[in-house]
Amino acid sequence: MKTRKATLVIGATVALALGASACGGGKSDSGGKSSADAALTSVVNTSTKKGGTLSLSLSDAPDSLDPGNTYYGWVQNFSRLYARSLTTFKPAAGKAGLEVVPDLAESLGTPSDGAKTWTYHLKKGLKYEDGTPITSKDVKYAVERSNFAPEALSNGPTYFKAHLIGGDKYQGPYKDKNPDGISSIETPDDTTIIFKLKDAFADFDYLAQFTQTAPVPQSKDKGATYVQHILSTGPYKFQSYEEGKGATLVRNDQWDPKTDAVRPALPDKVTIKFGVNQVSVDNDLLGDNLTTDAAGTGVAPQTQPKVLTDSKLKKQTDDSYAGATSYIGLNLNVKPFDNIHCRKAVQWGIDKASVQAAQGGSPKGDVATTLLPPTVNGYSKFNLYETPGDKGDEAKAKDELKQCGQPNGFSTNLTARSDRPAEMAMATAVQASLKKINVNADIKSFPTGKYFQNFAGNPSYVHEHNLGMIMTAWGADWPTGFGFLDQIVNGSAIKPSGGNNVQELNDPAINNALNTAIGNTDKNAREKAWGDIDKMVAENASAVPLIYRKNLLFRPASATNVTVTQAYLGMYDYLLMGSNK
Repeated sequence: MKTRKATLVIGATVALALGASACGGGKSDSGGKSSADAALTSVVNTSTKKGGTLSLSLSDAPDSLDPGNTYYGWVQNFSRLYARSLTTFKPAAGKAGLEVVPDLAESLGTPSDGAKTWTYHLKKGLKYEDGTPITSKDVKYAVERSNFAPEALSNGPTYFKAHLIGGDKYQGPYKDKNPDGISSIETPDDTTIIFKLKDAFADFDYLAQFTQTAPVPQSKDKGATYVQHILSTGPYKFQSYEEGKGATLVRNDQWDPKTDAVRPALPDKVTIKFGVNQVSVDNDLLGDNLTTDAAGTGVAPQTQPKVLTDSKLKKQTDDSYAGATSYIGLNLNVKPFDNIHCRKAVQWGIDKASVQAAQGGSPKGDVATTLLPPTVNGYSKFNLYETPGDKGDEAKAKDELKQCGQPNGFSTNLTARSDRPAEMAMATAVQASLKKINVNADIKSFPTGKYFQNFAGNPSYVHEHNLGMIMTAWGADWPTGFGFLDQIVNGSAIKPSGGNNVQELNDPAINNALNTAIGNTDKNAREKAWGDIDKMVAENASAVPLIYRKNLLFRPASATNVTVTQAYLGMYDYLLMGSNK
């Protein structure tokens, strides 16, 4: 009986992704056409068959696999295999995958007090891998440790800290001696959690899907080292974990599929390897020795011609819009970028067409003129620094150099991630185009796993090492303008370590515009505001949009239930994927 119920849940979950009723248990077929871009709008090679190993590789290492200490989109996607949050994104093809649905919670949140208070009720029968019950107090503690303890967990976003009443004063569970924690998160019983905000927050159900709401029992927390012994709430638990090398996950027998309508949990095992050269990752995919590339950013520039010119391989590609923008942050606290005219000189001077070519041409993205990409609600088309053919304008750039007191140009440092070949190629193109206006940008490369924690997102390091120009890329935390912009342009997002507002932009007008708009319950007014705020940032000239990113993904024949999720930056949905191997 129990086995039959589990099979029905699996079938229903896969059917949810397909937008159809459940198929019979154990079925495996081609699912949509096995053709190029098929996984953009359908689920390819659908299956309800249990077994096999889902294998992933990554070119560097994650910031952390701790659900409360990560901000990389691929980790948010991957961690749903072992960590359940209050809500999550529906596992579905196409636009349906952007819908937020209940996960640990019985339903989406109930707003009150003009969307300043949000209440959730946990499902009955939820357990950790050790059999102990999951409580609302564990969810509260998870939010506290992930948002209010930057001395130990610095990688995640700061939404809860910015919007909870008293969030600016609470010191976090490692420093605050009050056993009840922050008073603006209430847990009147073991299944109820209430968030009380200082301002209205219309997008709160989206915020609740962050893995920061994945419960952690306080008695098991070890701060930054909790990653070595994560207590699972999902269908898989850690059999082994080795820092910088990889992990193996196996089935969690305390996970009850009756409480989980979104996870088919088909593989028997999940493996992930870190520090594998990107071209080697690509070759393993092409040889069908790997299920997927964990990073989800597509094949390397060196691999791209091979998969696009071989008709058989091209049928196994999906060229997805990532809902993300590659850009350069100009740090306002590193001279000469404290001067707006020096910033504008760079805006006019960069040859974006050469940057696009360097990272793989149009299959890897379109030239960007805004921070908000066209796929995010609130996008407004404009171009304040338009140049012929997107090749830059030397005359305008040199005029700005004169106005900023640097008529002969200047020198600065430009950062990029060393294990991302496309980003390094883009940085080299930026360097070459700026030389034409006598701006000498010395490239400094750092590993992805610690890029924001130790280097580009660490203000002290940035200032000390004169890192004036920071290569980065950003995708929406959820598919609205606030979910895209807040953590990269709001002054409240600046952190001592692990920050993503790499410009250190702290403009009161922009901060206020963001906070006012998210409290507006008029959807149309909110969406218009995001485009207006994007233009305010462009006028400030501290962020140089480069590319609206696309991911040229490759799916091997053994991968099942393959579909692109726009909720996680246009990568494959790891929650659905299985393997015939």
